[in-house]
Amino acid sequence: MDNEQKILEPSLYVVKALLILDSDGNRLIAKYYDDTFPNLKEQKAFERSLFSKTSKASGEIILIDGLTCVYKSNVDLYFYVAGSSHENELMLTAVLNCLYDATQKVLGKSFEKRNFMDNLDSIFLIVDEIVDGGIICEIDPDSVTQRAAIRTEEQLPLGEQTVAQVLQTAKEQLRWSLLK
Repeated sequence: MDNEQKILEPSLYVVKALLILDSDGNRLIAKYYDDTFPNLKEQKAFERSLFSKTSKASGEIILIDGLTCVYKSNVDLYFYVAGSSHENELMLTAVLNCLYDATQKVLGKSFEKRNFMDNLDSIFLIVDEIVDGGIICEIDPDSVTQRAAIRTEEQLPLGEQTVAQVLQTAKEQLRWSLLK
């Protein structure tokens, strides 16, 4: 089998990297799922290059360092999903939209870096629910937030819940963990 056929062979390993950067291009979350960028120095260089080419751009997709990257931003958060240059952009965009929408559900009206940092643990859970080892697991933001058992804006803080509500939440979390 020649190299061209090997590259175009279908694979479950769609996502090479998932990044969230701040408005200065600093890493907030970075998950690399293969050895394309084997060390921190190369990862940071890639992130700087990616941010410099996309921070002022109006597009949603870029080909950089042999990777297809889709991106989306709001005021001070930049979301990126990277795959190989032969990867289907629609698949990468579905992952990006899920990440963005699920994050927005958690952060609510205050969709900014400060609130993001306050909810970093929940955002890590979101990332882990969407992609595992480069394999896309889920692209529905509602399912992701439910599976990650993330408290959304509509739910009461734990201290204000009744015992019955706490038990119901615990039952749901157990049910989701058994389904995995």
